[in-house]
Amino acid sequence: MMMIMEMGICMWVFVLMTISVVLMVLRYVLKNANWWLYESHLGMKQYSLPPGDLGWPFIGNMWSFLKAFKTNDPESFISSYVSRYGKTGIYKAYMFGSPSVIVTTPEGSRKVLTDDDNFALGWPRSTIELIGKKSFIGISTEEHKRLRRLTSASINGLEPLSLYLTFIESIVKSSLEKWATMGKIEFLTQVRKLTFKIIVHIFLGAESEGVMESLEREYTALNLGVRAMRINVPGFAFHKAFKARKNLVAIFQSVVTERRKQRKEKLSIKAKDMLDALVDVEDENGRKLTDEEIIDVMIMYLNAGHESSGHLMMWTTLILQKHPEYFQKAKAEQEEILKRRPPTQNGLTLQEIRQMQFLSKVIDETMRFVTFSPMTFREAKSDVNINGYIIPKGWKVLVWYRAVHQDPEVYPNPKIFDPSRFDIARKAGEFLPFGAGTRLCPGNDLAKLEITVFTHHFLLNYKLEQLNPKCPMMYLPHPRPTDKCLARVHKCSNAST
Repeated sequence: MMMIMEMGICMWVFVLMTISVVLMVLRYVLKNANWWLYESHLGMKQYSLPPGDLGWPFIGNMWSFLKAFKTNDPESFISSYVSRYGKTGIYKAYMFGSPSVIVTTPEGSRKVLTDDDNFALGWPRSTIELIGKKSFIGISTEEHKRLRRLTSASINGLEPLSLYLTFIESIVKSSLEKWATMGKIEFLTQVRKLTFKIIVHIFLGAESEGVMESLEREYTALNLGVRAMRINVPGFAFHKAFKARKNLVAIFQSVVTERRKQRKEKLSIKAKDMLDALVDVEDENGRKLTDEEIIDVMIMYLNAGHESSGHLMMWTTLILQKHPEYFQKAKAEQEEILKRRPPTQNGLTLQEIRQMQFLSKVIDETMRFVTFSPMTFREAKSDVNINGYIIPKGWKVLVWYRAVHQDPEVYPNPKIFDPSRFDIARKAGEFLPFGAGTRLCPGNDLAKLEITVFTHHFLLNYKLEQLNPKCPMMYLPHPRPTDKCLARVHKCSNAST
C-alpha cells in the first residue's frame, strides 16, 4: 500500500515537473517568436538594432501602450523604455502589427519626417482602410505631391483662408450666443459640431445642411476606430468604424455624382466650393481626379479638418480659464485690437489676426501641452542609420510627438503651461503639432485660424464654467475629459460687440 502511494506521488511529481518544463519551453518560444520572425534573418545587422524588445507574438508591445494611455500617465509607456534601456532616443518595439522603431528626439524626428528618400508613409493597414487608399496617407510620395498640389490651394495659407473668415466668424458668434442659453452642455461636442460645420461648408457649400447630421454621426464612429486594433468583429471599434466608412463613401458618392451632373449640364450657379475645385481640377497632363480619389480626399480632409481644431478649441478655452493671468493678457490684446479698429469696419481682418501675437503663442503652447496626436507613422525604404542604430528596410518608424513635447531637456517643466516658450523660434523637430516636411498637415493654417477666431470672441465676451474640473482624462484616440468637458458657457455682462 505504501509503495503504491509512493508511486502515485512520484507520478504526480513527474507530471508537475513535465508541465513546468513545457510551460517554460512554451514561454521561451513565445517570448522569442518575434525575434525569430523579424530579427534573426537580419544577420549581423540585428546587433545594430536600437535597444528594446518586440514583445509577444501578434500583440507585441500594444498591451503596455494601451495600458499606459488608459491611465493618467501616458508618458509612462516611453518612460519604461528609458528606465530599461537608457535615454537613447530610439527604441525597437512591435506596434500596430509590425516590427517598429520608436523615435523620441527632435533630431531623430526631423530626420524621419523630412527624409523622403529613405522614409515613406507607414500608417497601419487599419487606418488606411478607414481613411482611404487614395487619400494622402495611402499613396506614394510622388502621388502625394501631385494630389496635394491639386487640392490644397483652397485651404493652405492664410490668404486663401481669408475668403472663409467672414463665415467662420459668423458661425462662431452665433454658436457662442446659442450655447450661453443652453445651460449644461458637452463643450467638446459643441465645438466639434462648430468646426465640422466650417469644414463641410468649405467643401460642400450650400449643400452641406442636407447631409450635415448624417456625416457628423458617421465621422464620430470613424474616429473611434482610427487607432484601434484591426478587429473586424461586431462590438469592436474598428468594425463600427469600417461600417461608418462605407456609409460615408455612399453619401459622398451621391454628392459627387450629382455635382458632376450639374457641372456637365452647367446647372450650378452657386459660388464655387472645394468640391467643385476637386471635380474641375486637372494636372499638367490633363488628368482629372477619379471619384475614388475625390471621395477619399474629402473623407480625409473633413475628418482632419474638424477633429484637431475642435479639440484644440476646447483645450485653449479650458486652459486659459484655468490660468487667469494668461486669460487677462490675451483678452487685453484682443481689446486693444478692437480699439484700433476703424468704426466703419465690421468683423475681423487678416491683418488683425496677424497682430494677435500673444494669443498665437497661447495656441502653440496648447498644441504642445496637449499633443493632439501622440505619434505618426513612417516606413523605412532601405536600411537607415540614425545615431549609430540601424532601422531595417520595411520596418515601421513611429515618430513619438508626445515624447518630444514632454521632454524636459527640450521644454523645462513640460507639465507647466507657459506660452513664453514660444518667445523664441523653436528648433526644427522640437514643435510638431502638425508634423513636418512634405507631409505637413495641409489643414494646419485652417485649424489655427479657426481656433484664433473662436478664442478672440470667447475672450471678449464669455466665461466657461467647467462642471467636473476633476473629471478623469482619456488619451485615445485623442486627449479629452471623459465627460467631454461638461460645462456652462456664460456671457459676460460687459461683453464687447
